[in-house]
Amino acid sequence: MYREDIVELFNNYVIGNYTRSKLSVVKAKGSWVWSEDGKMYLDFFPGWAVSGLGHCHPRVVKAIRSQVNKVIHVPNNYYNALQGKLAKSISLNSFNGKVFFCNSGAEANEAAFKLIRLFGSPRRYEIISMRDSFHGRTLACTAATGQDKLHLGIGPLPQGFKSVPFNDRQALVEAVTDKTAAVIIELIQGEGGIRVADRDYVTFLRDFCNQKNILLVFDEVQTGMGRTGQMFCYQNYGIEPDIMTLAKSLGGGVPIGAMVTQKKISGILVKGMHASTFGGSPFACAAGLAVFEAIKKERLLLNAQQMGDYLRGELLRLRSKYPAIKEVRGMGLMIGVELIVGAQKVADYCFSKKLLINCTQKKVLRIMPALTVKKQEIDQAMEILDTAIAKS
Repeated sequence: MYREDIVELFNNYVIGNYTRSKLSVVKAKGSWVWSEDGKMYLDFFPGWAVSGLGHCHPRVVKAIRSQVNKVIHVPNNYYNALQGKLAKSISLNSFNGKVFFCNSGAEANEAAFKLIRLFGSPRRYEIISMRDSFHGRTLACTAATGQDKLHLGIGPLPQGFKSVPFNDRQALVEAVTDKTAAVIIELIQGEGGIRVADRDYVTFLRDFCNQKNILLVFDEVQTGMGRTGQMFCYQNYGIEPDIMTLAKSLGGGVPIGAMVTQKKISGILVKGMHASTFGGSPFACAAGLAVFEAIKKERLLLNAQQMGDYLRGELLRLRSKYPAIKEVRGMGLMIGVELIVGAQKVADYCFSKKLLINCTQKKVLRIMPALTVKKQEIDQAMEILDTAIAKS
């Protein structure tokens, strides 16, 4: 699975801030990865949702191979046609907005926070998030993240952030003050355990923010780009945000992030107010355009809907079989299985049988296969998971 000399390199030269599984990946394709010793693993959590089209999707590979022979990086004081084209694709597939490009979800949220502060300046600056949310690892994003365990030891955090219980109208109303400028929410909390925002709550949020002249921000870093069966998760709810943040699957494996704003507020971010040196490079934008092309031409939204329904059905079958499964929840190909026992033991067993899934919030299995996943791959995964839960 891995070589001791690689582990030694990491121990000697790489900061140990990650918990690493005993797997060294040397090749990946679709829903499969190969280890150093040539063993195949079925990946149902590809790249922590980065490889949304599966690993090394042919259209993405072709696009970046072609682009790397032309120009890799163009500074943002020059025009870059691919950046304009990708911004147009994002806008046409979401709402009629404008786009700022960066390199990650945390950077996209940081850009949103700065725009929010400018929008509310000078009196309004507070941003309300949800408990158990996750918005990134920078200091401001950590402050916005509603998980106290991630705040330990790094205070004082930037001020102006507070969190309220998810799906709780009254708690939000009580939290808003004359200093509130925005509300940020993941419509499906990923790290928070695949918890889905209630439809009525989201409708309430939109109406309430309109009434209070508060910006509504959807963090779609994990839910965007087809994951829920729509191009963006908010399209399942029939309303639009003022700001949307993207990353992960947007580049098909290549680092890229984006903040998308309604045009009426985009002008707040004036020249010189914000920047990203690497943001929106021709290389990354070529990958992003290929992702949109693949989703459209290969009808991957439909596949996400159909395979998501099939996967959910198989998981519900397991739930009827095993009392250890408390709940199956999610949307499209973003599904959480909450257990009444610790989920890490189940995930570890799956790993031993060459199935890669994730455990979050101690008792939730996070299952997010590629949009290209096939029925037989789901069947293979469910066979392993069946045995894993039986042993739990």
